[in-house]
Amino acid sequence: MILFLLAYLGGVLTIVSPCILPVLPFVFARADRPFMRSGLPMLVGMALTFAVVATLAAVAGGWAVAANQYGRFAAIALLAVFGITLLFPEISDRLSRPLVALGGRLSQSADQGSGQGASVLPSLLLGVATGLLWAPCAGPVLGLILTGAALQGANVQTTLLLAAYAAGAATSLALALLVGGRVFAAMKRSLGVGAWVRRGLGAAVLAAVVAIAMGLDTGFLTQVSLASTSSLEQNLLDRFHSANAQRPSPVAMTGKPAVPGQAEPLPIEGQLPPLDGAVQWLNSPPLSAQGLRGKVVLVDFWTYSCINCIRAIPYVRAWAEKYRDQGLVVIGVHAPEFAFEKNIDNVKKAVTDLKLTYPVAVDNDYAIWRAFDNMYWPAHYFIDAKGNIRHHHFGEGEYEESERVIQQLLAEAGRAVPSTGLVAVKASGAEAATDLSAVGSPETYIGYERAENFVSPGDVVRDASHRYEPGQPQLNQWSLSGEWTRGSEHASLDQAGGGIVYRFRARDLHLVLGPGADDKPVRFRVTIDGRAPGADHGADTDADGQGTITGQRLYQLIRQQGPIGERTFEIRFLDPGAQAFAFTFG
Repeated sequence: MILFLLAYLGGVLTIVSPCILPVLPFVFARADRPFMRSGLPMLVGMALTFAVVATLAAVAGGWAVAANQYGRFAAIALLAVFGITLLFPEISDRLSRPLVALGGRLSQSADQGSGQGASVLPSLLLGVATGLLWAPCAGPVLGLILTGAALQGANVQTTLLLAAYAAGAATSLALALLVGGRVFAAMKRSLGVGAWVRRGLGAAVLAAVVAIAMGLDTGFLTQVSLASTSSLEQNLLDRFHSANAQRPSPVAMTGKPAVPGQAEPLPIEGQLPPLDGAVQWLNSPPLSAQGLRGKVVLVDFWTYSCINCIRAIPYVRAWAEKYRDQGLVVIGVHAPEFAFEKNIDNVKKAVTDLKLTYPVAVDNDYAIWRAFDNMYWPAHYFIDAKGNIRHHHFGEGEYEESERVIQQLLAEAGRAVPSTGLVAVKASGAEAATDLSAVGSPETYIGYERAENFVSPGDVVRDASHRYEPGQPQLNQWSLSGEWTRGSEHASLDQAGGGIVYRFRARDLHLVLGPGADDKPVRFRVTIDGRAPGADHGADTDADGQGTITGQRLYQLIRQQGPIGERTFEIRFLDPGAQAFAFTFG
C-alpha cells in the first residue's frame, strides 16, 4: 500500500516538473467546458492510456515500443488538427477529410450541445491521444516502478502502480484545470476575449505538437525536470526505505550474539518456494525445494556486474566452504540487471573468475526471483532443514549476524558447528569492503531509461548517433564528449576519442563496460583532476590510467589511497565500440 501511495505522490509532483509542459496545452484547451464532461474524461483517458502503454513498454520488449510509435503518429496528427480548429475555427467547416472532421468534432461538440447533453467521447479521445504522447520524466519513483516491472514481469501490480502514478499527475492537472476554467470563464464575462484566448490555446497546442514531434519532451525538458523533482522524489523513497528498515532482523531483536543454545528462536517467514524456471544450472544439476529437505540452505540473489553483490560474495563463498560438511547448501541465483548479463557464457566466466564452486541457478526469466517476491541485489535468504525461511538480509553488511544465523539453523538441525568462530575474510580488488563514510556518489546509469544528472549541453538523442559536447559537471553530475549512440541501457561510442566525465566523491569508482558488437578490445585511459591516477589506480587500470575493455563486466578504475574529497574523473576511449552502462562507487 505504501508503494502505491509513493507512486501517486510521484505523479502529483509532475505538476512542478517542466516535462509536463508539452501536455498542458492539450489539457487547458478545453478549460471552458464543464469539468465533469470535458476535463475529467480527458484526464481519465490520459491516465489509463499511459498506464497501459507504459506497462507494455516495460514488460513486452521492443515490439511494444515500435507499435506505440504508430499510435504516437496518429495522436500527433489528431492533436494537430485539434489545434488548427482552435486557432482557425472559421475554416474548420471546410475540412472534410475523416481525420480532420474528427478533430473538428473534438473542438466543437461541446458547443453544439447543452452542458448536460454534450458527449464525453471527444474529451475521452483527446485524453487517449495525450496519454500516447505523454512522456513523464523517469525520476526515482517512476524509475523504481519501471525497474520493478521489468524484473517482476507482466502483472496487475505493474499496471496499478503506473495507473497510481498517472492518477497523481491527473489530480494535479485537475486542480489546475478547475482553477484555469474559472479564470477563463471570468475573462469571457468581463473582458470578452474568449475567442482570442481560444486562439492562443490553439497556437499552444500546435507548438506542443511540434515540440513532441521533435523529441523536446524527452530531451532538454527531461533533463531540467529531473533536476527540479528528483530530490523531492528521492526524499520520499528514503522515507519509504527507512520505514522498511525499522523492522529489526531476528538477530538484532535479541540484543546479543545469536550463538547456538543462547539465541532467541528465529521466526518462520515463509516456505522455500519451488526453484523451477532457471534456464540453466551451473556447478550442479537442477535442485528442488523438496530435494533440499534436511539441509540448511542459503539462497543468494546476485548479478555479476553489481558491485554490492561482488563485495558480498567473499563472505558467501567462505560460508559455503566452511559449513559444507555440516549440511549447508549455498545456492547462487543469478538474476540479470542488464541484457548482456543474460549471456550464459558471460555468467560462466563470472562464476569462474569469482571462484564460485557452489550451485548457481541462471534465472534469466526471473522465475525464482518472483517466487521469492524478491526486489534486491544482493539478497540473502536463510532456510532451515524443514524448508522454512527463517531469516533474510538485503544488501551488504551484517555478515557476523548472518553467519550466526547459519550456525543457529545448523544447530537446530542437529549438526555440529565448528568451534573456530566466524570466517575471516580478506578481500581485495573490487571485492574489498566499501568505506561508507567516504561514499558521497550514487549509482548512476548511462542509458536514457534511468539516466540522471546528465549535463552535456543540447538535446539527448535517443537510439541514434549524435555528437555530444562536454559539460561542466558539479558533484554527481556527468557528461559525454564525442560521437555516441545512447540506448535505453547503455551508450555506445561511434568514433574513437570520445569520453565520459564524472564529478564524484568516493574511495572507489567502478564503471560497467563492454566492447562493441564485434567484441574487439577497446583501449582507454582514465585521469583524476586531469592527471594520471598513479597510486590511486584501480584493479583494471595501471598507474598511467591505461586499461582495456575485454568483456562485458564491472571495471574498477579508481581506488584512492589518500584523503577522500570531490574529484573529477574522466575516461577517454582510444578505440570505437565501447559500451558504457553504469557507474558505481565504494
